[in-house]
Amino acid sequence: MFNIHRYRLLLNLKPLTFSPNPKTPLPFSLHFCTNSSDSTSFAVSYLIHTFGFDPQFASKLCSIYKLRFQTAQKPDSVLNFFRNHGFSDTQLRYMIAKSPRLLSYDPFKRILPKFQFFLSKGASTSDIINLVSKNPTVLSASLNNQMVPNYELAYTFLKSHHDILACAVHNRNFFGATRVPDNIKLLIKNGVTYSNIVRLLRSRSPIFYSGPGDMLRLVEELKLLGFNPSKSSFNVALVAKATINKTLWKDKVDTFKKWGWSEQVVFEAFRRRPECMLVSINKLNLVMNFWVNELGWDVLALALDPSVFGISFEKRTIPRAPIVQFLLKKGLRKRSASLTCPFVVPEKSFLDKFIKRFENESSYLLKLYEEKLNLAYTIDKTCTP
Repeated sequence: MFNIHRYRLLLNLKPLTFSPNPKTPLPFSLHFCTNSSDSTSFAVSYLIHTFGFDPQFASKLCSIYKLRFQTAQKPDSVLNFFRNHGFSDTQLRYMIAKSPRLLSYDPFKRILPKFQFFLSKGASTSDIINLVSKNPTVLSASLNNQMVPNYELAYTFLKSHHDILACAVHNRNFFGATRVPDNIKLLIKNGVTYSNIVRLLRSRSPIFYSGPGDMLRLVEELKLLGFNPSKSSFNVALVAKATINKTLWKDKVDTFKKWGWSEQVVFEAFRRRPECMLVSINKLNLVMNFWVNELGWDVLALALDPSVFGISFEKRTIPRAPIVQFLLKKGLRKRSASLTCPFVVPEKSFLDKFIKRFENESSYLLKLYEEKLNLAYTIDKTCTP
C-alpha cells in the first residue's frame, strides 16, 4: 500500500523540467486569476509554457475539455505525481495532449487507487507506465463502476493479467466502456462460444464497444449469411462487418468487380474467407494485377481460396509463383489442380509437396525459390526505416 503522506511530501521534491517551445512566445502571463475567462486564459498559457504546445492547439484543448484552473498548483501536483511514479516528460506531454482533464484530477483520490488496483493484479510499475502513457484515458474511468467489473469479466475469459493490460493499451475504452459486459453477454446468448470470446479479446478488436443494437444487428446479419457463431470464421466476419464502414465496404466490392468478380462471387469469397474484406484496396489490386497480368491465371481461382490476399505478397506470393509456373509448364502439376494451394500451405509443406518430391528438378527449384526469398528479404530490409 502506498503511503499517501510520503507521496504528498515527494510532490515538492522534483521540480518540473519541461522546456517551453522557444519558437512560441507566451501570450499570457502566469498569474492568479479570479473569473472563468481568466482561468481559461491561464490554462491556455500553462499548456503553452509547460508543454510547448502551439497556442491554437492549447486553446482548442481548453475549449473542448473545458479546462480551467486559476493557479499552477493543481496541474503541477498532477505532473509531479506522475513523474514521481516514473513517467518521462515526453510521455506526459503525449498524455496531456490526449487527455488534458488529467491536470484537473486529484492524483491521490482519482489516480493512485487505480495504480494500486493494477499493482494488486500483478502489474509492474513499468506495466502501469506503459498502459497509462499509451492510453491515458484509462484513468478517466470509474474504478468501482467500470474498471473493476470490466477487468474481472475479461479475466474470466483470458486468465491472464498480461493479456488484459495488452487489450487496454490498444483499446482506449476497454476499462471505461459499460458496453463491454453487455456485448459479451449478447454474443454468448447468440451462440458465440467461450473460445471465440477469448479470441476476440486477444485480437484487441474494438467490436465490444459497439452499441447493443448495432451488435445484435451484426450478429443476426452474419447468421443470415450462413456464418456459424461457434466457428472462428464468425469472429473474423464480425470484426470485418463492425470495423469497415459502408463506403469502404462498397469500394472493396467494386475493386473485386473491377477484376471480374460478380457481387455473388464477392459474397461467396467473403463467406469462405471473411478476412479478405479486411485487406486494403491497394493490396487487393496488387495481388489481382500480379495474378492476372503477370501470371496470366484465372481470376476466379482466387475466389475459391481468398486467403491468398492475406498472406505476404513479397515473402510468399512472389517467391512461390515461379515454382508453380515451372511445375505447370513441365506438366508436373495438373492444370485442374488448385492454383491457390501452393501459396497458402505452411513452409514445410510447400517444400515437401512442391519442391523436394520432384527429385530431378528439386535442386533447380530449391535454388530458384531461395533466390526469390533472399531477394524479398533484401528488399524488405532496404525499405525498412
